[in-house]
Amino acid sequence: MSRNAHVPRHRKPRSSNVNKALRAGATGGVLGAVALTTAISPASSAAEKQDEAAETVEMATVSNSVEESTTQAADSLKTNALQRQVTQAEAKATENAQNSADKAKKKAEAAERKAEAARKQAAESRASRTTERTALPSGSGNVAGMISFLKAQVGKSYVMGASGPSSYDCSGLTQAAFKQLGVSLPRTSQAQSTEGTPVSMDSLQPGDMLYWGGAGSAYHVGVYVGGGKFIGAQNSSTGVVEKSLDYDPPSGAVRLQ
Repeated sequence: MSRNAHVPRHRKPRSSNVNKALRAGATGGVLGAVALTTAISPASSAAEKQDEAAETVEMATVSNSVEESTTQAADSLKTNALQRQVTQAEAKATENAQNSADKAKKKAEAAERKAEAARKQAAESRASRTTERTALPSGSGNVAGMISFLKAQVGKSYVMGASGPSSYDCSGLTQAAFKQLGVSLPRTSQAQSTEGTPVSMDSLQPGDMLYWGGAGSAYHVGVYVGGGKFIGAQNSSTGVVEKSLDYDPPSGAVRLQ
């Protein structure tokens, strides 16, 4: 056993002030760390929030940009589709119009060919009738005889469809007059107006047949008797009359000799 075992240790106890300072320093360090942590944490949180907000804005911007691009692409596709439809419709309309024009042209050409054939046939028919018909004897005496016959009919009544001897209609009178000379005429004024050779009103000779209306569609006929006068069966009120050409100017004339 040590001889100093029973002797109290001679260490100088720590001062309470030092202990307090240490404790205060430790406490201050802890509090400072807490304070620093607390101070840093809000700043870090704010920065993170700002980053998140920026990221959100960026994502929203990207999303809006993508959506806008998609919308523009869709609109462009619709516009192109509509344009194609319009172009196709215009092309179809042009094609239909051309087809209609071609059909109309062909139809008109066919009608013209048909009309020309009809005119040719009518001309051949008139030529044939002229050849087959007994020609008027030459000489004024023959025409004078026909005119004398016509003058003898003046004053007789007008009856539709009558051809003498007591009454006449217009074509019945002319048919009867030219029959005196051996010339056979069709019964109606329309057919009679296409007989013979057309002559102008300035070149009329006694015995020329006059017609009113169109050649081939005449509604009245008579005979020029010279001196600017004609004889014809006019209507039921006047009967057969001899009148000046000024009384009822004719549309045309034909010569049968």
